[in-house]
Amino acid sequence: MKLEAILLALVLAAVAFGLRVLFVLRQSSRNRHAKKRKASEPCTTLIVLGSGGHTAEMLTLIDALDRTRYSPRWYVAAKTDTMSLNRAMAAEGAAEQQQAKVRRGPAKTAHYRSIPRSREVGQSYLTSVWTTLVALWAAVALVFRIRPELILCNGPGTCLPICVGGFLLKVFGLRDVKLVYVESIARVKKLSLTGLIFYRLGLMDQIFVQWPSLCKSYPRTKYVGRLM
Repeated sequence: MKLEAILLALVLAAVAFGLRVLFVLRQSSRNRHAKKRKASEPCTTLIVLGSGGHTAEMLTLIDALDRTRYSPRWYVAAKTDTMSLNRAMAAEGAAEQQQAKVRRGPAKTAHYRSIPRSREVGQSYLTSVWTTLVALWAAVALVFRIRPELILCNGPGTCLPICVGGFLLKVFGLRDVKLVYVESIARVKKLSLTGLIFYRLGLMDQIFVQWPSLCKSYPRTKYVGRLM
C-alpha cells in the first residue's frame, strides 16, 4: 500500500506539473496578462550573446535600450566564445563614459557570465547528449540564481537552455519573466533552427523578425524592422 501511495502521489504531481506547463504556454501565446511596468522601475535583464553577427545584432539592440531602466544587465555567452563578452564589456564601458559626460550615472550595473556550450561545431550527436545535459543544468542554475524579469536572445544555441530556465521560473511561479526572441537579420524566408523550436513549442512571449516576409510564413511573429 505504501508503494501504491507513492506511485499515486508521483502520478498526481506529474499531472499537476503538466497542467501548469500547459497553462503557462497558453498565457505566453496569448501574451495578454503582461503587467505594465512604470518607466522608473528597473528591470533585471538577461542577455544571451552568440558569436559574430548574433553578438553584433544584440549589442545594437541593447544600445537602443534605456540602460537605466533595463538594469542590472547580465550578459551570458558560451565558455568557448571568447569574443562576445569582451565586446559586451567594451560596449558597456563606452556607454558609461558617454553617460558620465552628460550626468552622473548610477554604479556599474552590467555583469558577465559564461556557461558550457550544448554542442560544439562538428561534435557528434551521441556525445552531445551529455554536453547538452551539462549545459542545461548550468543554464537553469544560473537563471534561477539571477531570476531575471526579461530574457533577450537572438539565435545562438546557448539561448535554448537559458530560455528553458526562464520558462521554468514561470512554471514554478518564481518570476513572471518575459522571454523575447529576435530572429537574425540573415533569416529572410525561414526561421533559424532555434527560432523554429521556440515558435513550435510556444515558449517565447514574443518573437520578433527583421523581414516582413517571415510574418507571412509564421503569423505568430512580429515584424519590427532591421536592427542593422
